[in-house]
Amino acid sequence: MPYALTQDSATQATLRAWPHNALNPRGFVMAVGMAAGTLAIPLLAVIGSPVLWGLLPFAGIALWGLWYGLDRNWRDRQILEELVLSRAEITLTRTNPRGPQQQWRADPHWVSLRLVPRGGPVENYLILTGGGREVELGAYLTPDERASLHDALSDLLMRLKTYAPDTFS
Repeated sequence: MPYALTQDSATQATLRAWPHNALNPRGFVMAVGMAAGTLAIPLLAVIGSPVLWGLLPFAGIALWGLWYGLDRNWRDRQILEELVLSRAEITLTRTNPRGPQQQWRADPHWVSLRLVPRGGPVENYLILTGGGREVELGAYLTPDERASLHDALSDLLMRLKTYAPDTFS
C-alpha cells in the first residue's frame, strides 16, 4: 500500500500517503540502458558509412527524450501527504514536487470524512471537510486504495472523537 497509518502515542496518529512509483532508480538505469542498446543495433549495420552520422542524432534525441520523460515522471511523483490526527487538532500537510507546501488544519470534532463512489472527479473520491474547507486526500491512489484508506480513517476518526481516555489506542 502506498500509505502508512501509524499510532505515534495514545493520543496521536499519523497517516503518510505517497504515489506508487513503479520504476526505482535501478529500473530507470536498466530502461535507459536497454533503450540505448536497442537503438545501437540498427546503427551497427551502418558503422563506417556517412549514413551513421545522419542516424546518430535521431537515436540520441530518442534516448534523451526517454531519459527526460522518465526523469520528469519520477520528479512529478515526489508527493507526500501527511495527516496528523490528535484530539486537539487534525493537520494535513501536502508536500508538492514543485511549488509551495500546502496545509489544512481543523478541529477533529467538526471534521467529516466522505467517500464519493461515483460522480466525483475520480472513482472513490475521498474528501475531508472541516475548518471551512474541503480537501481531497490521496488523489494519486487507486480507487481500491482510497476505499481502504477511507475505512481505516473513518474508524480512526470515530475513536478520536470519543472522550474515553484510552479509546484512541
